[in-house]
Amino acid sequence: MVNFSILISNLETSGPGGLFDIGATLPLVVLQFLLLMVVLNILLYSPLLKIITERNEFILNNLSKASETLTQASELTTQYEQELSRVRKEAQSEIAQSQKIHKEILDIELNISQKSIDNLLDNITKEFFIKKEKILANLDNEINTLSTQIENKLSI
Repeated sequence: MVNFSILISNLETSGPGGLFDIGATLPLVVLQFLLLMVVLNILLYSPLLKIITERNEFILNNLSKASETLTQASELTTQYEQELSRVRKEAQSEIAQSQKIHKEILDIELNISQKSIDNLLDNITKEFFIKKEKILANLDNEINTLSTQIENKLSI
């Protein structure tokens, strides 16, 4: 601290200029500062600001294109979902229709089969009845013949 006070006292007594010398150097320093500021602005800041602006525009363009693409994708998704639901409904109705047709065909075939089986059973029953009648008629004849033979043998 003592050295600092000695330094200040030496500056005050050393003569003109002192700590703040407002002479020709101050305007020269200000002029150098302004000139350096203009040169830096032209050489560094303007191209840098131009690049930053272009980059911001590029980013905004890409964001707008991405949002448009997203909107289109959303519209396509909605469209395809509607188409898918429509196709599913059509497929379900076609399946129901084909099941109905197959059931009707099966019922018709069952009825035809049942009728043919009934006819076959009727024919077999009639044939058995006819054969039964023939056999019974033959048995009657046999019984009559045997009874007459037995009567003949008993009467002898």
